[in-house]
Amino acid sequence: MTLRVAMIGHGFMGAAHSVGWRQAPRVFDLPDDVEMAVVVGRDADAVARDAAHWGWAESATDWRDVVARDDIDIVDIVTPGGSHAEIAIAALEAGKHVLCEKPLANSVEDAEAMTDAAARASARGVRALVGFTYRRLPAVTLLRDLIAEGRVGRVQQVRAAYRQDWLVDPAMPLAWRLQKEHAGSGALGDIGAHLIDMTRFVTGQSIDAVSGTLDTIIARRPLQGSGSGLSGVAAEGFGEVTVDDVAIFTGRLAEGALASFEATRFATGRKNALTIEVSGDAGALAFDLERLNELQYFDRSAPEGVQGFTTILVTEPSHPYVSAWWPAGHTLGYEHGFVHQAKDLVEAVVAGTDPHPSFADGLAVQRVLDAVERSAERDSAWTSVGEPARH
Repeated sequence: MTLRVAMIGHGFMGAAHSVGWRQAPRVFDLPDDVEMAVVVGRDADAVARDAAHWGWAESATDWRDVVARDDIDIVDIVTPGGSHAEIAIAALEAGKHVLCEKPLANSVEDAEAMTDAAARASARGVRALVGFTYRRLPAVTLLRDLIAEGRVGRVQQVRAAYRQDWLVDPAMPLAWRLQKEHAGSGALGDIGAHLIDMTRFVTGQSIDAVSGTLDTIIARRPLQGSGSGLSGVAAEGFGEVTVDDVAIFTGRLAEGALASFEATRFATGRKNALTIEVSGDAGALAFDLERLNELQYFDRSAPEGVQGFTTILVTEPSHPYVSAWWPAGHTLGYEHGFVHQAKDLVEAVVAGTDPHPSFADGLAVQRVLDAVERSAERDSAWTSVGEPARH
């Protein structure tokens, strides 16, 4: 059969997801075919242009009509976080499989409602996936596998950071990512959520308590006249930035290890620098998104005279996802994670299994984000992730 996909929203993530849907059935031997049926946006002309450019069969402006269509099987949500809950719940209740961009929602309350809807849908054979795409980079999946094999021994410390600089210029307009009603939070939820999910994924442990600090460096910005992705053109007037620019927090993992996190969009000179290093009593592993085909590995059992971090080039056919691509040494890029995401969702839908990360995983991340905000409001006091969230 053919799985027909509707994508709600376009822009930067719409482009990335379109690559995933277009490439997955051409690179991987999927159990069902995929059709890019319709993309939805508010501006009829703009969404029609993107549909033609990215390879969607048609465009539309009313997501409710599209979700209700009998010929749609998968709904892919790439809108701002404030609309995720309404769209995802409606799609799941209509019997559509759902892929929702991260973070899952703008609040724990919405994430809980989405997770409950996903659980009910799963009982009817309907699947839901949250788009923490970096899990699906071969090096990150291999990092997880090596930790599970015991290569670092007992995890003792994690250091994770996501640094960008696209807001350093005070003339950068007030995009939706800088407005709490649309984005939920700033650097914390936008890129810090990746750090939280990646830490949970590679260590297999929850984050149980946090101590955090948030800061807004530029409080007023020009209103946005037009824009896409991480760029925009200013209009007349100014508006208030209502989210954080920088989030720095520590966390305690379930088995006792301490983790440090930094999420900032004010790291001058850093464009998309996500790093994570996991240190254990037997070794260490480190990943850098700007060198995404590599993994650094330190083995404490090696003879003292030859100890040191070694570079694993994660391009061998035996590495996760790589066998479908190029010969060894022919590297992959940012877009490949979205291809792997589409592949995994299609395979889960056909097999009748729940894909990962699930909406429950997305809710777990949302609870950590909420705990960091609560900690920041209490002068960085240690705050349990299990405490009631702010509804």
